[in-house]
Amino acid sequence: MTTDLLGSKNVLILCTRNSARSQMAEGLLRAKSEGQLEVFSAGLRPDRVHPLAVAVMDEIGIDISRQRSTDLRENLGRLTAHYLIIVCSNAEENCPRLFPGVGERLFWPFDDPAATEGDDDEKLEALWRVRDEIDKWLDDWLRELET
Repeated sequence: MTTDLLGSKNVLILCTRNSARSQMAEGLLRAKSEGQLEVFSAGLRPDRVHPLAVAVMDEIGIDISRQRSTDLRENLGRLTAHYLIIVCSNAEENCPRLFPGVGERLFWPFDDPAATEGDDDEKLEALWRVRDEIDKWLDDWLRELET
């Protein structure tokens, strides 16, 4: 990753509850950018960070246990986000269209693994799948930024 291309830009990742998808994306992007991006996440109706999301990230060596679920209103008008990445349809539909301080708005809809019903094995399967999908999207996006 080339420092010149990314500089010290802020990325805000938005989801409905800021419990799984956006938390995993925050941890992944922070690790992948190697400190070249400041990465934040928020939710429209924040909840707690999903414990199984913490577990599936820990499996790949990324600790998100200290991340916290934050409300979008904590960032509105306070954070200059060079990139706003929205990772769910509900947040895309309900996020303000005019967001002060936002540069580029990206919409990458992923299924909500936290909404998966069933036992822990079924929930883990959903979290692994979505984690890996987010990982691929981020790799592709970072390659695009470098070109």
